[in-house]
Amino acid sequence: MLNFKRLCLIALAVFVAGCAPVNKDPTVGKTAQQIYEEAKDFVESVQFDKAITYFDKVESKAAGTVLGEQAQLDKAYAQHKNGDQVLALATLDRFMRLHPNHPATDYALYLKGISSYKSNDGLLERWFPQELAERDTDAAKSAFEVFKTLLTRFPDSKYVPDAKKRMAYIAASLVVSEVKVAEFYLERGAYVAAANRAQQILIDFPQDASVEKALEILVRAYDKLGIRQLRDDNLRVLKRSFPDNPLSKSVFLDSSTLNAPLPDAPKAPAAKDKSKDAQKSDQPTKPWYKFW
Repeated sequence: MLNFKRLCLIALAVFVAGCAPVNKDPTVGKTAQQIYEEAKDFVESVQFDKAITYFDKVESKAAGTVLGEQAQLDKAYAQHKNGDQVLALATLDRFMRLHPNHPATDYALYLKGISSYKSNDGLLERWFPQELAERDTDAAKSAFEVFKTLLTRFPDSKYVPDAKKRMAYIAASLVVSEVKVAEFYLERGAYVAAANRAQQILIDFPQDASVEKALEILVRAYDKLGIRQLRDDNLRVLKRSFPDNPLSKSVFLDSSTLNAPLPDAPKAPAAKDKSKDAQKSDQPTKPWYKFW
């Protein structure tokens, strides 16, 4: 009786095992084109994980063909949309390395620019809801450089207009970041560093609204450093350019100096300052974001 029960249990186990679903690859027996079409459908239905898997299979099946190349690009897009920015960048770099003269290189650069910044925060994808100044600027500058390469190599690309908008946004936002850094130095008594950050803002962004704040930081920093001449030079510029600024009512200046000629530009700290920031400001360089 016991043996009979044991045999029944074994038979039942075998039966259940036989009824268990088999994880069969759904792409088996399909052509690369069919798999590619299904991958595109997954993208449309926002199933990016599945799309990435299918694009991988197309790459493998159609290696060395136009379809395989297209699948690689589409996989990078799916990775980007899936939030896998590091993987998207790796896929795009590999694509451009293997196909340096591919007709879709402009698109690869455009997508790389977006992914480069989104790898940090995703701000460019959403546009404007948060300040870039609160983020790591290295990723933003990297994205800018990629877009700059796109404009330089493919000035007639259909992706150029949007790339220009993104570049303008990055540049405008980075000045806000520089102001915040200068204010941070000022509040903590790093007056030379604060002055040099503010000075760089005037060099890099002379037409930006942040010029007023930069001048104010310069006046306060030089006053704390006891460099009266530089303080007064910048205060004269501030008074004449922004008469409503609270510092414009400052009593730093003697009445005899108010009509003195304006300097061509606020001067950097004296060369005797040994800080790196002071040394840098003595040698103004072309702003990183200017390519024209």
